[in-house]
Parts: sequence; structure tokens; C-alpha cells
Amino acid sequence: MKATFKKYLLNFKNPSGTSRGVLRTKETWFLILEEGDKWGIGECGLFRGLSYDDVPEYEEKCASVAQNIKQGESELLKQLRNFPSIHFGVEQAFMSLRSKNPLHLFESTFLNDQKPISINGLVWMGNKEFMHQQIEEKLKSGFSCIKMKIGAIDFDAEIALLKSIRARYSKEDIELRVDANGAFTPQEALSKLEILSKLHLHSIEQPIKQGQWEEMKDLCAATPLPIALDEELIGIVDVTKKQELLQTIQPQYIILKPSLVGGFAGSYEWIKIAEKNKIGWWVTSALESNIGLNAIAQWTATLGNEMPQGLGTGSLFTNNIDSPLAVIDGSLSYDSAKEWNKNLIDSLCI
Repeated sequence: MKATFKKYLLNFKNPSGTSRGVLRTKETWFLILEEGDKWGIGECGLFRGLSYDDVPEYEEKCASVAQNIKQGESELLKQLRNFPSIHFGVEQAFMSLRSKNPLHLFESTFLNDQKPISINGLVWMGNKEFMHQQIEEKLKSGFSCIKMKIGAIDFDAEIALLKSIRARYSKEDIELRVDANGAFTPQEALSKLEILSKLHLHSIEQPIKQGQWEEMKDLCAATPLPIALDEELIGIVDVTKKQELLQTIQPQYIILKPSLVGGFAGSYEWIKIAEKNKIGWWVTSALESNIGLNAIAQWTATLGNEMPQGLGTGSLFTNNIDSPLAVIDGSLSYDSAKEWNKNLIDSLCI
């Protein structure tokens, strides 16, 4: 078996703002496996500044995986608990290699019957005019669930934007989610959540920075608005620690990003613990290319969660890999009549 890592730089169509800064590019790595006339591919979606494995030795670890690929999937995954994005790439690549079609990883109605997955429309941070423009585009595109990044511009301006949506669309018409990416301080968070709750929002992601378990616990207990943990899950790799976190904080929801929490295996652990503690959950991509998004979407379709998922990031890039994935009427679809960009995939496999 031959293993090769290929670095790939994704370019955003528009600079995308978060409370951590503006994103213009997103680097990722493809793990290519070749064995006889078969091949497999997996994406290691490193997210700079956020991934637990954003460390200086990342590329060295990729090289080590390639050199030791003959150890096999099980042994390699044991060594990658602290490298969640590489763990996920290895899971995908071996599954891809075993599949009749390297890009068909999970049998589901999404893949076999083209049953779409309901997703949220993502509105990035920016000035008031830019955010209003995005909101209008999402509504015209048929989204019934919109997720809006907040915390980078003036809070009053963000509230005004949300009020303008609610003035036109009730909570029955449009589900609104907001993501603060840890922008609020523990001291101001509750008062801001009280203001936000009056707008009939579905939930808020990560209102305060991760790692403040006691403060987040108190916030989740008192909040008038359901809280979803996102960044809080990153770097928690031991199953006992995962149980401790959820039992301590008791959030209303958790959000699973396989590239950031250890792939399918790490995500399954979180789901099992969350359901045991009556905590809701949904799945979100983390700016992977269509290779990683394809794997996440196919897996998500097997889970039976009917909530809108966060899988609409594939259209953000100018140089993404052409694929059968398409966002239509607020849902992610797999159009089997369309083909993957075989030339690009072949070039990655050289």
C-alpha cells in the first residue's frame, strides 16, 4: 500500500469574518491511499487557530502516517487521538479504499435516493450592509433556517439586523440561530442572551470562550435561550473527560465537527454521551473541501437527525473540487447525474 499527503489551499470567494478574524484562505491536506488498482482519499481539514492539532509538528505527523501506513487503520488511529483532523482523514481514506466507489462511503437515502439534508444558511460577519445582503440572498435561496455569526460588529447593530428579519418573518417562517464564537464575557453574557431571547431564536453557539466550565454551567442553567457548545468540545479526547464536561455544564445542545473532534469515532462518542444526558446535537462541517464535506454529509444522513445541519460551506471557495453536492432550496443534495472532477482527483493521486 502506498500513502501520500497532498496539501491544498482553498480560496474564499469573499473574505469571511468571524469574531476571531477574517478568513481569506483555508489550507487542507488530502491523504491518498493506493493499493493495486484501488485508491482511497480522505481529507485532513486542519483549521488554523482553532484545531486542537494546529501544532508545529502537524506536517511531520502527516509524513509519519504515510511512512507507517502498513501498520493499518486500527493501529494508526490509536496514535492519532491528539490529531483529530488527521484521525478523520485516515478514517475516510481507509473507508474510501474499501468502498466499490471511493467517494461513496455510507449507504443512505441521501446517496442512493438523493434525499436532501436540511441545512442552515450561513451569514458571515461584516458591516451592516454586507450582512443584510447575505440574509436577503439566503432567504431568496429558500432557506428556512439561518445561522448568523455575531460578536464582531456592534451588538446593537446585530440586534437591529435580527429584528429586521423578525419583522418580516416569524419564528414559524424562519428558524434563526446565532454563533458568538466565544465573543461575550461571562459578566455580560446573560444580559445579552436575555436581549437575544426576545427575538425568538433557536439557539446560540458558544456565547463565552471555551474552558470556563463553571461560568458556562451557570450560564446554561440560567439562560433564557438554548446554548450549544461548539469550541468547548475541541481538545477533549478522553471519553471520561467528555462525560465530565457534559454532566458539569449540562448544555441544551452540542455541535459536532468531525474534523475538530476526532472524526466519526470521536463524534459518535459525543453523541452517545449527549443522548444519555438528554442533550440535543447536530453536525457541522468545518470549512473542508467537497471531499471532506461529502464524507460528513453521507455519515450525517445515516444518523436520523432531522434538524437542519451545518453543511452549507462547500460553496464558499473559488477552487473547490467539482462534485455532485449542491445546495438547493435550503438543503444539501447529492445529484448522482453529476460527476466528481476526475481530473483533479487523478492529479491528487499521482
